[in-house]
Amino acid sequence: MATAKILIHGEWVESDSNETFQAVNPATGEIFDRQYPLSNWTDLDAALKAAQAADEIVRDWPGERFAQFLQAYADLIEANADEIAAMAHQETALPLTPRLRDGELPRTTGQLRQAAQAALSGEWALPVIDEENNIRSMHRSIGPVIVFGPNNFPLAFNGISGGDFAAAIAAGNPAIAKGHPSHPETTRLLAEAALQAAQETNFPPGFVQLVYRMSGEDGIKTIKDPRIAAVGYTGALGAGLKVKAAADEAGKPAYLELSSINPVFVLPGYFSEKSDDLLDEFTGSCLMGSGQFCTNPGLVILPPGDNVSGWIGKLQEKFSASSCGALLSESVRDNFLASVKFLTEQGAELLTGGKAQQGEGFAVQSTLLTCSAEQFLKAPETFQREAFGNGSLLVTTSDTDQMIQIARALEGQLTGTIYLSENDDDAAVYSKLEPVLRRKVGRLLNNKMPTGVAVSPAMNHGGPYPATGHPGFTSVGIPASMRRFSMLQSYDNIPQQRLPAALKS
Repeated sequence: MATAKILIHGEWVESDSNETFQAVNPATGEIFDRQYPLSNWTDLDAALKAAQAADEIVRDWPGERFAQFLQAYADLIEANADEIAAMAHQETALPLTPRLRDGELPRTTGQLRQAAQAALSGEWALPVIDEENNIRSMHRSIGPVIVFGPNNFPLAFNGISGGDFAAAIAAGNPAIAKGHPSHPETTRLLAEAALQAAQETNFPPGFVQLVYRMSGEDGIKTIKDPRIAAVGYTGALGAGLKVKAAADEAGKPAYLELSSINPVFVLPGYFSEKSDDLLDEFTGSCLMGSGQFCTNPGLVILPPGDNVSGWIGKLQEKFSASSCGALLSESVRDNFLASVKFLTEQGAELLTGGKAQQGEGFAVQSTLLTCSAEQFLKAPETFQREAFGNGSLLVTTSDTDQMIQIARALEGQLTGTIYLSENDDDAAVYSKLEPVLRRKVGRLLNNKMPTGVAVSPAMNHGGPYPATGHPGFTSVGIPASMRRFSMLQSYDNIPQQRLPAALKS
């Protein structure tokens, strides 16, 4: 089969590069026939040139124009939903239903339409009019954005259809999508719909573009290039820090979702009343999607008490009896097993799992580890190593003060959860624990597992480092996510006829 083409300047063109890669079915280990190019600087330079030209055309367009594109794009994704979801299933081994076809795809189109509504209303831009001093300001587009999509959400976080893409477009910016090698054909199908939507709504040819992969060196060069105004990235911590370093060196914003183990604190009163409910709730959350969620509960801090060991035994049985699907790639599997090995070498006890499943594909056994609060507090950075997949670390405590100490030792997280009852003792512990934990997490939850991330204007899918590269912004939740890809522009003593419509008196 011929090598797939890349989307540059409104056309599917042959890559200048001779280097290629192939996707792998993680359920079987089968290598797909189709090859995809690893773009070189010639490809990337062409994309940058086209994006810059598009920006010069659209930078003063009203929000209505971007809303039209986003709405048309959502319609086209829905028209091709079965094909797109089926391909995502083949390339990721994530369940076709209910995960991809019935869950992630509607979420994708829903957030595109939310972005369209925000672009249409213009309220996201926060216009301010100071008539006394004749100074006005508002958020406006920042310029071409490059979006790096992750492996674990082939639709809702894809570089050419996900939240970063939707936010950048709604704010009025051309977007260059860098696909993920775990699902290139899914990304190509989405890009076809994006191109059709751009053509139907009369956008310039470089407004939406796609490359599948690039070398690390060329990726850094692209980020630093003055034709790129901002970066959106979701993925591994190590690569993300290289992205951030390049953007920082070039003096431009990079919004990164990096790493989180999402601690769950269970207070004594709740545990004594609802420990059986917690068994099912935690198991479902931790093992959903083979644990491949950035909000997976990877650290559980259990209360003191004689009945905790029995609960852990029941949980161990549930995990041992479970069967999870494949992880997204061989490297995800290997990194998970390496993290488990590291944690056990540092003193954590492996209760169950910790090995690859027998047979084809990249599945691993559901894994539980445990350590004491004393162990954790002696080396908190060590025991916060993320094991991305279907596993979690349980921390046992001898008193509730250790919970506060653990919270104080946490790195920045996307989420933090506290399970508590209505009794006075839990309330007293909560009053001490919450202020400490609140500083460490972007989203605080009570009596609810953190796995779900609602596409809501009030959602914060962000948090202090290393959860993200900046604690003041969210990658989910419109209109706040749009402002990442904007610049605040002030107009001083500008006549009415020269002002943007939103700033006219």
